[in-house]
Amino acid sequence: MSDKPLFHFEISERKIFLRLFDTFFVLLALSIVGVVFQFSYFRIDSQYWVWTVVLVAFLNFFATVFELYDLQKASRFDKVFQNVVLATSLTVLFYILTPFITPSLPENRLQILFFFLSIAGILLLWRYAYIALITTPRFYKRVLVVGDSFDIKLIAETLRNSDPNYSVIGFINTEKEYDAGFDYEGLTRFKVEELSAVVEEYHINEVIVAHAHKRNLMITLYNQLNELLMKGFPIRDYYHVYEETTRRIPVDKVDKDFYRYFPFSRNNANQFYRLSFRIFDVIAAVAGILFGLFILPFIVLGNLVGNRGELFYSQTRIGKYGKPFRILKFRTMLHDAEVTGPQYAQKDDLRVTPFGKFLRRSRIDEIPQFLNVLKGEMSMIGPRPERPVFVKELSEAIPFYETRHVIKPGLTGWAQVMANYGTSHTDSLEKLQYDLYYIKHRGLFLDIDILLKTFSTVIFYRGQ
Repeated sequence: MSDKPLFHFEISERKIFLRLFDTFFVLLALSIVGVVFQFSYFRIDSQYWVWTVVLVAFLNFFATVFELYDLQKASRFDKVFQNVVLATSLTVLFYILTPFITPSLPENRLQILFFFLSIAGILLLWRYAYIALITTPRFYKRVLVVGDSFDIKLIAETLRNSDPNYSVIGFINTEKEYDAGFDYEGLTRFKVEELSAVVEEYHINEVIVAHAHKRNLMITLYNQLNELLMKGFPIRDYYHVYEETTRRIPVDKVDKDFYRYFPFSRNNANQFYRLSFRIFDVIAAVAGILFGLFILPFIVLGNLVGNRGELFYSQTRIGKYGKPFRILKFRTMLHDAEVTGPQYAQKDDLRVTPFGKFLRRSRIDEIPQFLNVLKGEMSMIGPRPERPVFVKELSEAIPFYETRHVIKPGLTGWAQVMANYGTSHTDSLEKLQYDLYYIKHRGLFLDIDILLKTFSTVIFYRGQ
């Protein structure tokens, strides 16, 4: 019998848990430092409550940008160390640069160093404790998969990659043809009659029902699932778990039931949201164009030395409702990049010039598209626009691919900050799943999440 787990945090619960304790320990550390070392730069009291609010706001913003709430990275101390130092540095810098709403600089500048060390030190200490205690197998979510016509290895891998604390203990498959001699890499296959006993013996936290045809499930299994359900035990559909944990739509698995399964976000028809979104697009586009004009001399110089040719590059892309438009970018490839015809850009593509590689990795090559945003052909956030030849090819190969054209394409998007760089049909399917998730769930908080992850992509130089 396995050791009984204490309890398990859901993904959103653990992210909230991390945010709350980051804030709590930072404020606690600053309070202790203030008393013990007579630290006067920052103090927590009713008279200066604004100082605390601003500090918490900066800390949460930069901690998000530097991925301190990415659960995969939060379980690795090397990543945590790097991101804590970066987040704390920017938090302290912005805090001291806003003196009208934060304390004036102290006469003793060493207090700024104490301020930085107090925040960084307590975050590193508590996050080390989190990794050592909370991310242990004792707190894993123990899952049993039941049903028919499923790939248990794929399910286990998907859940583990999305949530490092998801642990698939085993499975029950009702298909008689299932290969009982196959190596399932530590995943135990149980019999249908053992369901209730397995849940109790292995301290299962959740049963996931994964199947292609409900009618094929055995009556015996249905009865046992119903008994567990009546006791209040959590039983969930795999498609819903997949969407919740991976934050993408399993469109390749729902087949013709897709439109019943896919209720479009009400924000797609919400006039206030759409108006607010357009106002944000215009403001962001104007700011982006002004920034582009500011750095244009440096881009021109780099282009003369590293690209030696035209500065801009224009290409036809497919926009909302399948209408074509011309996208504008800084040129990053050689002149004869497609002499053999259209082809996907590859990672470390040899057609990209050295200066073009810098433009792509920093996302500077996308700056001219602020003009497309200002014209209304694109939005700041949405599925990336694709070329007509690839849209035709992918629409024939991937179910519901053209559904991504129900909203405007975006300068950045959920697929861009979550998926791998698309170089094949498999990558395009993954990006489509993320794009459809955005269309289904789009709203203020998801938009903010995308913008923060975009900042992370630029800061960590992850553009392709």
